[in-house]
Amino acid sequence: MKHWLKENRGFIVFLICFGFFRTAIADWNPIPSGSMRPTLLEGDVVLVNRLAYDFKLPLTDISVAPLGEPQRGDVVTFSSPTTGTRLIKRIVGLPGDVVEMRNEVLYLNGQAADYAEQSLHSEPVAPGVELGAIRATERLAGTDRRVQFIPDKPALRSFAPLTVPAGHYFMLGDSRDNSEDSRFIGAVPRHLLIGRAHRVLVSADILGSWVPRFERTVGAIR
Repeated sequence: MKHWLKENRGFIVFLICFGFFRTAIADWNPIPSGSMRPTLLEGDVVLVNRLAYDFKLPLTDISVAPLGEPQRGDVVTFSSPTTGTRLIKRIVGLPGDVVEMRNEVLYLNGQAADYAEQSLHSEPVAPGVELGAIRATERLAGTDRRVQFIPDKPALRSFAPLTVPAGHYFMLGDSRDNSEDSRFIGAVPRHLLIGRAHRVLVSADILGSWVPRFERTVGAIR
């Protein structure tokens, strides 16, 4: 055993450093579902900055030092407070914000979002099944992003005003009618945030021909 360790110590050190890098500094996250369409597509692999908000002990949710504050509009990865599953959504509500939705319209602290640049698209919702989708630029509280709605898909389109608790964040998927987010799992505590999604590293059409989508690897995630 000692001989094997001596012969392979370089590789072992590499694995340790690589593991530390992935669990404490930066990671990548494959996108398996359409909950963040049109911003992120199934088959995208995104780079996640684990040092965006906190430096944590590797393989734990224990913060050693805060490094930054989550901002409204950030796309983040986090552990679901109900199942522990890793999810990726967008922060729409900060601690103390009052969040509400009325017939798909998002309200923040009593202010309604504006939906501009609307366009119609065909959206895959199951193998061989597509439904009409409406995409729009949602503008609210100094932030904007492309979102989409699928009118013919059953979804939770309204909820009463709620105040985001201290140290928590309200998450929504950009595909509002196809996302299991804070409407179902509740606000997410800060210690469950993993990191901020920075950019798409690679992408392939996993719903079709698996052809690489090189055009998806340019630019930061907005």
